[in-house]
Amino acid sequence: MVTVEAAIAVCALLVVVGLGAAGLTAVIEQLRCTDAAREAARLAARGERQRGEAAAGEIVPGAAVVFRDEGDVIRVVVSQKGPLGLPLSAEAVAVVEPR
Repeated sequence: MVTVEAAIAVCALLVVVGLGAAGLTAVIEQLRCTDAAREAARLAARGERQRGEAAAGEIVPGAAVVFRDEGDVIRVVVSQKGPLGLPLSAEAVAVVEPR
C-alpha cells in the first residue's frame, strides 16, 4: 500500500530529475551557442559572413545571429531560447583578416 508521503516523495523526485535534465540541456545549448558564435566570427573575419551565418544556423537551428562591425573587429552574438524559456546567448570577437 502506498502512503501519501511516498506519493509526495516520488513527485518531488520526478520534479528534481526534470529540473536537473533541463539544467543539463541548458548547459549543452549554451555551449552550442558559444561554438556557433565562434565559428560565425571566424568566417566573418575572413570575409565570408553569409557562410558564417549559415554555419551558426546549422550549429544552433532557430537561433538569432547578429553581426556588428567595430572597425577592424567583428563581434557576433548568437542567442536563442533554452529549456523552460531561459534566454541563452554567446558572443565572439574576431579581428578582420587582411585581404
